[in-house]
Amino acid sequence: MKKLHRSGEDYLETVLILQKKNGSVRSVDVADYLKVTRPSVSRAISILKDGGFLLMNGDKTLSLTEIGADVAERVYEKHCVLKDRLVSLGVDPEIAEQDACGIEHIISYESFEKIKALWMKPVTGD
Repeated sequence: MKKLHRSGEDYLETVLILQKKNGSVRSVDVADYLKVTRPSVSRAISILKDGGFLLMNGDKTLSLTEIGADVAERVYEKHCVLKDRLVSLGVDPEIAEQDACGIEHIISYESFEKIKALWMKPVTGD
């Protein structure tokens, strides 16, 4: 599988989020969500299609391939867990959102899984 840059992961994550929210996703939806230009989205979609992560359907909607969905789900899970944990520690939700968005791209999945397992352990009253 081709290595993605942060922006590629952001585009895949956005398609996943919008699919969950709206059912179908168009390029303009991605541009609006990410607050980027339509030409930027067009360029990213082309790269993601060439990499096998994304499909453009006949009705011009976007779909994640199996590989694209796997990447998007992993990034989105990191984002949600990190943001929720930061908020639970008392971080302002807006700051937690920004921090989670950065951390999700630099932490390896292996490290994330270990941290998640530690965070999910029940707290004992010892």
